[in-house]
Amino acid sequence: MEKGLGILSWAEEDRPREKLLLKGRAALSDAELIAILIGSGSSELSAVDLSKKILLYVNHDLHALAKLSVNDLTQFKGIGEAKAISIVSALELGRRRKTTEATKRKKIQSSKDAYEVISTELLDLPTEQFWIILLNRSNHVIKKRPISQGGVSGTVADPKVIFKHAVDDLASGIILVHNHPSGNLKPSHADRQLTKKMVEAGKLLEIPILDHIIFTDNGYFSFADEGEL
Repeated sequence: MEKGLGILSWAEEDRPREKLLLKGRAALSDAELIAILIGSGSSELSAVDLSKKILLYVNHDLHALAKLSVNDLTQFKGIGEAKAISIVSALELGRRRKTTEATKRKKIQSSKDAYEVISTELLDLPTEQFWIILLNRSNHVIKKRPISQGGVSGTVADPKVIFKHAVDDLASGIILVHNHPSGNLKPSHADRQLTKKMVEAGKLLEIPILDHIIFTDNGYFSFADEGEL
């Protein structure tokens, strides 16, 4: 295999670190930004070439890259544990930045608002989770609470647990949310049955279910928007 050129042999304007200083961060490609994180490549590939190889593996999808674990990343020759941790940590910081941005939008006025508020909790997850968003009378978020975590294709939501949280936090409304790691937006029969049961219980307890959102990384399904509540 032909060896790639090391960063130190590049013209200064082509080295990722120097390029960032000379031209600004926006001038760097995704591969160059990852190369800065890992610092060096392998004996066969430069840091940029190795980064390109990783990006090719995930079809240049940064959301897919964020789902890779340290163990996944260390399968690439030239990526040890320390380099893998650097990549995972950087992507986690990006996710937490979204968390900070989302918490500023505390009033839920649409299904899109709810999707954005909960996206920081459910984005890039490989397994299914069930969460609730608890709202006060003016539809401001009181809390986001995890209810359960399941496998790749299912999770369990206990109505007793959900309404106990709502009562404890003095909520006036609940938005149900669970993710589909597969990306499928279509509600299952179980999703519809649970929604119906929760809506009926909410009416009895006078804590209405305002929506049930199926979350995916690329969009969502809203039971309220589709008239299925």
